[in-house]
Amino acid sequence: MNLESAISISESGLVAERTRIDVTASNLANVNTTKMADGLPYRRKTLIFKAAPVDGFQGELASAMGGDADKVNVVDIVPDGSKFKQVYDPGNPNANKDGMVLEPNINPIQEMANLVDASKSYEANLAALQTAKNLAVKSINMTPQ
Repeated sequence: MNLESAISISESGLVAERTRIDVTASNLANVNTTKMADGLPYRRKTLIFKAAPVDGFQGELASAMGGDADKVNVVDIVPDGSKFKQVYDPGNPNANKDGMVLEPNINPIQEMANLVDASKSYEANLAALQTAKNLAVKSINMTPQ
């Protein structure tokens, strides 16, 4: 793998993990949002990632040979289809006639774990990018002796 491919792969990972952090932060910010414009609670969002070959000849060659030189792309941000939580809260203005309130399908502990995971993955991609950059700089500064 050349340095350009390494930088491209790390860059795609940074973008994907940053998107994951943003979506997770949105989920956490709306953990208590019981009514959106459509009248339903906030629905947790998730990402769909897809591996894609690195651009250029190196990526196509590695992909054709069964290599693992793939970038990651965020294909879509989709709503989680799990059921909303129901909580008995008759004083809530969003309660139905039985006093039940629909709450978002968000587990704050799971979201915090996702946030930590995305943050660590972002840091790993940043470290890989920095290493590739340092290797490029060292190879430029090498002088024959």
